[in-house]
Amino acid sequence: MSKKLIHLVLVVAILACALFITGCGKPKKEINVYNWGDYIDESVLKNFEKKFHIKVNYDTFTTNEDMYVKLKVGGGHYDVAIPSDYMIKRMIDEGMLDKLDFHNIPNYKYIGTNYRNLGYDPKNEYSIPYMWGTVGILYNKKMVNGKPDSWRILWDKKYAKQILMLDSQRDSVGIALKMLGYSLNSKNPAELEAAKKALIEQKPLVLAYVVDEVKDKMIAGEAALALVWSGDAFYCIRENKDLDYVIPKEGSNYWFDAMVIPKVSPHKKEAEMFINYMCQTDVAYKNADYIGYASPHTEAVKRLPAGITHNRSAYPLPQDLTKSEIFVNLGTTIKLMDKIWTEIKSE
Repeated sequence: MSKKLIHLVLVVAILACALFITGCGKPKKEINVYNWGDYIDESVLKNFEKKFHIKVNYDTFTTNEDMYVKLKVGGGHYDVAIPSDYMIKRMIDEGMLDKLDFHNIPNYKYIGTNYRNLGYDPKNEYSIPYMWGTVGILYNKKMVNGKPDSWRILWDKKYAKQILMLDSQRDSVGIALKMLGYSLNSKNPAELEAAKKALIEQKPLVLAYVVDEVKDKMIAGEAALALVWSGDAFYCIRENKDLDYVIPKEGSNYWFDAMVIPKVSPHKKEAEMFINYMCQTDVAYKNADYIGYASPHTEAVKRLPAGITHNRSAYPLPQDLTKSEIFVNLGTTIKLMDKIWTEIKSE
């Protein structure tokens, strides 16, 4: 082969690599995914990249409010986000989300009917459920006398500096409202003021306001009681048999996190590919098994061990939820909620 021909072959190869990229460098396209911390089996991201030759830029947030602010101010052109129910409703109301094309998401058929037509997205236009669960009390059986049955134990001076609270305004204010006999979706200023006073009174008893750190602290026995999301409780119980979980008698939050596509997404087609992939049975199973939260995916749940699906901290029975509520968008009352939370944290 002549030098001129060799040179031509090399040029063609380089051009082909630049045009098609496959096997010659970075994937042709990228998507940006925004999710809660420690809320996915990261192997599924690598498998998606390998299968579709689409790079996943993956970022995490710690609260719905942090996620909302970043998207609202244009801090990131995310293609897929996974907020909670009430925040999804707020984002729909503010025109921040795109409707989904379900022709591109055939795996939606695996989402159970109990997890459709919910109040935050009643026509199933903008979101597909990812995980669901409850909020309750994780407690150390060696440090707490008996099984707690009320939120009031988080105000018991006997456990001063042994209590962990969630650094999440809707959850912490919500359980104070429930303890006082009110709805956790209350818009009544007097009821919200009463919840604020209760949380300020509780503050000297609180060891810390935490999010993901709650798992390490409770597993290590650094606190006796913690306000937690059910999946975190299930994970902790697997790691430390002295721990248990309860939904208090006053009721709690019955919540959903769901996959959505923000209006700012520059890659809607790829975003829907990713959402459909996340609804594959093997992928949904991996995520549910890794995270410990309850999955709305009917086929994935069938594959999970009975030790998970029969565990009421992970998969509560209907009677466990009789007094529980799903968060709703508070509308303009959210400004009062923001003010209340700032006052609680600054005390």
